[in-house]
Amino acid sequence: MEVTRLFDLLGNYVEKYPDQHAALVCKRDGAWKKFSIQEYLELTNNISYGLLELGIKPGDKIGIVSGNRPEWNMLDFATMQIGAISIPIYPTISQDDYRHILNHAEMKIIFIEGKELRNKLQPILPEIKTLKEIFTFVDQKSEYRYLDQLISLGKDHPQPDKLTDIKSKIKETYLATIIYTSGTTGVPKGVMLSHSNIVNQIKNLKSIPANWSNIALSFLPLCHAYERMLVYLYQYLGMSVYYAESLGTIAENIKEINPTMMSCVPRLLEKIYDKLYLSGKKLPLVSKMLYYWAFNLATHYQLEGRSTWYNLRFKLAEKLIYSKWRAAIGGNFDIVVSGGSAIQPHIASFFSAIGMPVFEGYGLSETSPVIAVSQRGKNGRKFGTVGLPLPGVEVKLSDRKEIICRGHNVMLGYYKDPELTAQVIDADGWFHTGDTGEFSSEGQLTITGRLKSIFKTSFGKYVNPQAIESKFTESPFIENMIVLGENKKFAAALLSPDFVYLKSWCLKHKIKYSSNAEMIEHPTVLKRFQEEVNHYNHLFGDFEQIKRYQLVPDEWTQPGGFLSPTLKIKRNVIEEYYAEKIEKIFS
Repeated sequence: MEVTRLFDLLGNYVEKYPDQHAALVCKRDGAWKKFSIQEYLELTNNISYGLLELGIKPGDKIGIVSGNRPEWNMLDFATMQIGAISIPIYPTISQDDYRHILNHAEMKIIFIEGKELRNKLQPILPEIKTLKEIFTFVDQKSEYRYLDQLISLGKDHPQPDKLTDIKSKIKETYLATIIYTSGTTGVPKGVMLSHSNIVNQIKNLKSIPANWSNIALSFLPLCHAYERMLVYLYQYLGMSVYYAESLGTIAENIKEINPTMMSCVPRLLEKIYDKLYLSGKKLPLVSKMLYYWAFNLATHYQLEGRSTWYNLRFKLAEKLIYSKWRAAIGGNFDIVVSGGSAIQPHIASFFSAIGMPVFEGYGLSETSPVIAVSQRGKNGRKFGTVGLPLPGVEVKLSDRKEIICRGHNVMLGYYKDPELTAQVIDADGWFHTGDTGEFSSEGQLTITGRLKSIFKTSFGKYVNPQAIESKFTESPFIENMIVLGENKKFAAALLSPDFVYLKSWCLKHKIKYSSNAEMIEHPTVLKRFQEEVNHYNHLFGDFEQIKRYQLVPDEWTQPGGFLSPTLKIKRNVIEEYYAEKIEKIFS
């Protein structure tokens, strides 16, 4: 069938892939629970009937506050096919953000996962005047009804003719979802996306040459436009979608199901890279030398133009080392899609060399989300770039080198905020991303920084902090970093060490590790970090070099509030939290 609206994906799935063993799969009570496409369709329709029985009408807002689970997808489609607006919300945001989103969206019903989340939301729910009902996903023995009861309500009151009539009236240009951007600054903004916005993404991604396969692993938040769109794509392609139990079980889940495709953020690949690097430290001398020879060779892997001498060494490394690494990691990967932030070129080279081909993409929630993506074929993929613009999307650079785009991917606008919409979408329809970039001679796009992050020193020199941070965090000692210096005489930084690597380094150098706070004051550790800073400073001009820095004892994490759900540093949060340290650096 022709897919023009998002919920058409279900009908397409049934029509084209009726024999698919499983559509959606998750772990329940230690075993993989599989939902067939027929079960998926039946449960989705029953949820729609239940919502109709509750009086939900086209245009009403339905919130989903949950981690990844098959019921998330069912609620999403069930909401959209009755003309209501599906609004996914991050389970990890602050109470203030919940209050803003639920009121701003005028939410009618929300679905909440977990008792902890319920307890977090309960104090503010009386403030949401439009809220008609709250459901939990399972029976929490609370005052709220749960999803199975809504499904039973739908079974008892089926309305197939009414559902068919409503679906027939929904046009592809209609609003399908509002995604509240997590962002790194400010109040969440409601990005309005139409069915057409996302369906065109799916169709144009399918047109890109790739060996699309049968099993995909999903673990990034479904409430983020990036993972959500890819899960739609997996279903369009008839793939089985397996949801990882948690971030901590990804390695175990990969070995269990042998996926051929997954998406991730660079930090996950960096963690695997660091783990493989440290594993070689325990080997006997000769084995260790061979191990790190192969490791170094992988970081210099290129897609094209490899010499005969390199290929001979690569074949040997593949036989002796890389095949063992793949067995240890698990999986049978054809594509690993990396997005959310830039991946360091040597990391992309490394994983592509060992048999986990990395394809990098770029976009924003406001662009549904893909603007450009790596592709198979001539000039389609090059390490250090995000590939070519997606078919149907125009991309160019403004006078300030800002990346701007126009096409089927550009959002309808920000919900209830036409003024802000006009600030980012100009009169000619160009969306201004706020990111800076450049094109290679072959047309690949490279992201060079964030326009708002670029600052000017008191000497009038412009500094691009993200370029510096990206380079410095190649160091195994540095987990995260923020570069500062607006209107100051020099650039400075806060460094959050990779404490796992630091502990290993201290053990090797016979330094007794106490606490993070004490170790970052240890003279030998401080000396080693200074060597790292000196090394990377040489890659930059004098005005860009880090003149002063401060190590911090904290790991910057998303639960801690320092990172966004896509693991980007929240500059305003970090600057506020370390205000005293920053003041001392510049005093």
